[in-house]
Amino acid sequence: MTTSHDLLFRTLADPTRRAIFERLCREGETTVAGLTAHAGVSQPAVSKHLGVLKLAGLVRDRPEGRQTHYSAQLSALAPLIDWTKQMTGFWENRFDRLEDLLKRMDQ
Repeated sequence: MTTSHDLLFRTLADPTRRAIFERLCREGETTVAGLTAHAGVSQPAVSKHLGVLKLAGLVRDRPEGRQTHYSAQLSALAPLIDWTKQMTGFWENRFDRLEDLLKRMDQ
């Protein structure tokens, strides 16, 4: 069973896709041409990566005339944020229990 955070992890595991997403987050909406200029890969490759990011809900496209503008959808990261919060709570609990055990062992 694939969960939303599995899809997001798989999508963002690719360094080129991650770089494209990060660039959209930092610089805001832009076109494929704007992304290709700094991506280090061809325009067809950028378009393919944008398609994968779009399927994962990480980017949105907005057609305008002959160009399509892409923007990051930060709300799509919510499942990852929830997952990291759960993992943080899990590990904090484990470390607290370990600390308690070490204190009892020192006595």
